[in-house]
Amino acid sequence: MVAIAAFACLPPALAEVPIEYFVSVTGQGSSKSLAPYMLGSWNQGRYVEGSGIWQEAGISKRLDMSRRFNWSAGVSYMAGIGSKTSHDRWNENTESWETNEFRRSAFRLTELYGELKYRAVYLTLGMKNSKSRILDDRLSSGDLVRSNNAAPIPGVAAGFLDFQNIPFTNGWVQIDGEIMYGKMTDNGFRKSEFNYYTGIQALNLYYNYKRCYFRTNPNKRFHVTVGMQAAAVFGGSSYSYRQGSLSHAEHRGFKFADLFKMFFPMEGGEDYYAGNHLGSWDLKAVYRFRDESRLNAYFEWPWEDGSGIGKLNGWDGLWGLQYDFAKNGIVNKIAVEYLDFTNQSGPIHFDPEDNPDSPLTGHAQGADSYYNNDYYGPYSYYGMSIGSPFLVSPIYNSNGMLAFLHNRARGFHAAVEGNPIPRLSYRLMVGYETAGGYGRVPAYKKSNSTSGMIEAKFQPSVKIPEFEIGLRMAFDKGSLRGDNFGAQLQIAYHGMFNIKKSGK
Repeated sequence: MVAIAAFACLPPALAEVPIEYFVSVTGQGSSKSLAPYMLGSWNQGRYVEGSGIWQEAGISKRLDMSRRFNWSAGVSYMAGIGSKTSHDRWNENTESWETNEFRRSAFRLTELYGELKYRAVYLTLGMKNSKSRILDDRLSSGDLVRSNNAAPIPGVAAGFLDFQNIPFTNGWVQIDGEIMYGKMTDNGFRKSEFNYYTGIQALNLYYNYKRCYFRTNPNKRFHVTVGMQAAAVFGGSSYSYRQGSLSHAEHRGFKFADLFKMFFPMEGGEDYYAGNHLGSWDLKAVYRFRDESRLNAYFEWPWEDGSGIGKLNGWDGLWGLQYDFAKNGIVNKIAVEYLDFTNQSGPIHFDPEDNPDSPLTGHAQGADSYYNNDYYGPYSYYGMSIGSPFLVSPIYNSNGMLAFLHNRARGFHAAVEGNPIPRLSYRLMVGYETAGGYGRVPAYKKSNSTSGMIEAKFQPSVKIPEFEIGLRMAFDKGSLRGDNFGAQLQIAYHGMFNIKKSGK
């Protein structure tokens, strides 16, 4: 394998280094061309196709936290074939609609990164999967700003490896933070999926992510984490289409000053801030019982402008409870979440200062639309939501609209996992959602969807615990996502070897 061969070339001066690797084969089938919501989500966009077969492999070296200076690296890929997706596209030459089909590349890198650390600070270059500091990625519906739903965006990131004690607080207050700049590489997907009739096609986009969290002493029975996440999409070019014709084009490109404007948002023309900014206010409270079980209560409040930052959008957000049992057994963890995105303002936005010649003097502050933007398009990567997959991702739109068409939504999500017998684990998820359109286009009738997923993983041999068989089945039922059923079978092997230090 290419990945293993690359790591085998590491110089002997690196001493004894543990190297982890995995190899897997995955087969999947669904009743539609795209996987059910809970089968295609939370896997970095790898299995969104309804049907297919893929071979995956990866190799990595983790950071040695006991050393002041250390490095890590990783690479993984998937190769195979998945089902085609089809959507409507307008042909300007014939002035008629046609069906366009798209199939993702047969080979693609899923991770490729190098990382350095000094004390508690790290620097990462490449594309690496991330984890939420607030939510349990295996059980939650997904982080509102950066979840494990879409593929990692290549770029450079720096921050703290974990929460660090703030000087002079005697360990009572800790801080965690990260800043990342990246370049989106999904131009081909956006060009192929767009309907060229109405909406925004944004290309050559850049990405910025940052967070800052504070946490009280985690060794106490009760501790709290609070802070903010913020993301921005910037640069590139936008093409606006109306009734089959290009109505407006804007070429922003990339400027070095954009890096500062994303970190310190500034007006970028026409009294608007440069870039598409969004984020969330986050809080997590944990109580540890005497038997070492834990109760977690958390929320993430979304914002896309000043009204959201000031929490003028009512109950909008993700609200969750999770209970972690002290010992593994039939039930290890239970999570229940309520999600609400219905307190966005109405479809009309009018500011008399933007229209000095208008006789209207009233101010209507509206036209909010979570994860959508009139200049930068949807907050997605390769059609998958970078934030929560609870809102239907653009890749699922059969009309070729690159937008979140159902973001006026609310519902609940629940999950449980456990180990009922040795070498067998399971995970069960269920969710319900109602939606009423988006932004300037509220739906005249609400749609709904019920979704579920069950996963079982089994290690058939005590002598080979690295060998694992996994089975997942999922369904969608309702008018929002349509009726869909899918199943996935995966055979995987996870191993480790050491690179020995050469003789002196």
